[in-house]
Amino acid sequence: MSDRGRRPCIIGVARHTWHPDSVGPEGAPEPLDMWEQMARVAAADAGAPGALLHLDSLDVVYSQSWQYDDPAGRLAGRLGADPARRRYSGIGGTVPQVLLAEAATGIATGGSELALVVGAEALATVRRAKKEGRPLEWSHPPATRPRFPYDTPVHPAEVAHDILHAYLTFAIFDSARRAHLGRSLDEHRRRSGDLLSHLTEVAAADPDHAWFPIARSAAEITTPSPANRMVAYPYTKLMTSIMDVDMAAAVLLASDETADRLGVDPARRVYLRGWGYAEDPPFVAARRDLWRSVAMRAAMDAALGAAGVGAADLDHLDLYSCFASSIGFGADALGLGHEPFGHGDRSVTVTGGLPYHGGPGSNYVTHSVAAMAERLRGGPGSFGLVSGVGMYMCKHVAAVWSTTPGPEAPPDPGDLQPAVDAELGQAPIVETAEGEATVAAYSVVHGRDGAPEWGALVCDLPGGARCYARLHDRESLAEAEEVELIGRPVRLQDAGAGVNLAVPG
Repeated sequence: MSDRGRRPCIIGVARHTWHPDSVGPEGAPEPLDMWEQMARVAAADAGAPGALLHLDSLDVVYSQSWQYDDPAGRLAGRLGADPARRRYSGIGGTVPQVLLAEAATGIATGGSELALVVGAEALATVRRAKKEGRPLEWSHPPATRPRFPYDTPVHPAEVAHDILHAYLTFAIFDSARRAHLGRSLDEHRRRSGDLLSHLTEVAAADPDHAWFPIARSAAEITTPSPANRMVAYPYTKLMTSIMDVDMAAAVLLASDETADRLGVDPARRVYLRGWGYAEDPPFVAARRDLWRSVAMRAAMDAALGAAGVGAADLDHLDLYSCFASSIGFGADALGLGHEPFGHGDRSVTVTGGLPYHGGPGSNYVTHSVAAMAERLRGGPGSFGLVSGVGMYMCKHVAAVWSTTPGPEAPPDPGDLQPAVDAELGQAPIVETAEGEATVAAYSVVHGRDGAPEWGALVCDLPGGARCYARLHDRESLAEAEEVELIGRPVRLQDAGAGVNLAVPG
């Protein structure tokens, strides 16, 4: 086989959104039906509807909507396929691109010829049925509900201080980046609003796929109101990822030789030119530099280096966008400056992002890769980078795609982790502390009525350790959303049950 014959490429993509006004009273189909539909549409997109019979690799992204007794096996049976590799994934925003990279590696090394990655969520339908008191009777439930595949450790101090939700952890990182850039709270909120307003415009331009295809102004997005309550400062409801959506996507990959055999038009092939994966510490306070991600930069550098391009050569981007901080960290990692939405003619998204396109559980990146493939086909020879972020912004993947083929296989990025660990180091976390401390990062959590309830602080302690703390003083909570707290002293008191209480210094 020639080197060219082993090159892995996308030959077919599919994505679909079941909008509430387009489905009947029962809602969207169950995930198994969605998987099958997307697989068949992806094969048709390749111009090879019969290709699915020859699948030798099948990855199904974990679905939070419904559990099956044998997800990959049930789908293989629907498709009439008998793939040797059948896997049901774990969870996280990096999962689809990691699966695609693994499938591409299998193709490049001769272990596979045709691979499918597919995922779906019907969480909006699940939520509607629960609200109506209507049980869902979808097919093939397991005899025993499997354990939720959460594989990221949680520090006991994070549990004690209730620092367990993405909207809060990403807001904490946002505050650290804001302080590092030297922005006032008002300026940072304005810039975040401008960025997210641009995302809404991208979503509005694609009403078939976006869950919220509505263009909104920066002020509308960032200003709290009865319809847009503050969730965790500075994030309002319109600034947070939306997971309760009904949508599915699939990506079909093949070797160039298999694509030739299937009659796939060379102009529709999109090649994985390079990729990388790395992790930051799983505990928020453990990061020495809370304003950046060493692992994200390493993953992106690896992807660009393998692709043989620089950030300036990228024509299209989709930076993982669950919250504004993940976009900002991604732009910083690529060296794009701090206003990425205005960088030349490029956008930071090809979908509209997780708050406006929709973030279907662990499957968003399947959508962004499919959308990127469509964009690249429309601009032959162009390059696009897609990133994924998992858990508390600790897992990172990036990939460069292009219709221009590279070597027979993307260079293996190898294990990036040792270099990442050596650069970032880790701050020790103290579970309980008393005395003087300095605020390193923070957010203010609001209730469903929009009122501030408590502050979540990461504090620097004398000697270099860190701890978490809660702020309850009403006056201080109000001030925290008007004046920068980072760098300010606080006094810590033991509130019991492993909780540190912060009192203004």
